[in-house]
Amino acid sequence: MDLKRSVNGAIAGAVATGVWAAQQPADKRAFGSGYDDVELLGKLITRTGAWPAAGLAAHLANGATFGAAYAQLRPFLPGPLVVRAATLAMAEHLALYPLGRLSDRFHPARKELTPLWGNRRAFAQATWRHLLFGLVLGEIERRLNVEGADEPPEVPASSNGHGNIEVAVGTA
Repeated sequence: MDLKRSVNGAIAGAVATGVWAAQQPADKRAFGSGYDDVELLGKLITRTGAWPAAGLAAHLANGATFGAAYAQLRPFLPGPLVVRAATLAMAEHLALYPLGRLSDRFHPARKELTPLWGNRRAFAQATWRHLLFGLVLGEIERRLNVEGADEPPEVPASSNGHGNIEVAVGTA
């Protein structure tokens, strides 16, 4: 693991999360849903008026952690570079969204929050947010961690899986 790569990924993840949080008021209007990640996290941490700051801090920390992990995984993920982070963010969304059922049932502020389980608008909203997060994360992380600088070299191979004879004998 490369510390610089992780730090750059964490920076990219925090910035992408900041973009997510900044656009939330607009997507709440666009999707007609009051679902708010900062509120969900903030009111889990504190029930005081400090919940917006606490929620934003927790959300940024989550994004930074995801970004650092993504930066380490990126060289091993398949597909075009532009969609790797978005694909990973969407996988995380689909894997964790069912936890909304637990939030609806056990969150300390559940009566103040938009219900998530079975809420198609909230699901679409969360899908949009994860897609946006993934695209922003992927682009910023790509710029901070120069593409190919520390990724495994591509090994030439033929369709039979045994390599390329021209490269092996030095004629290519």
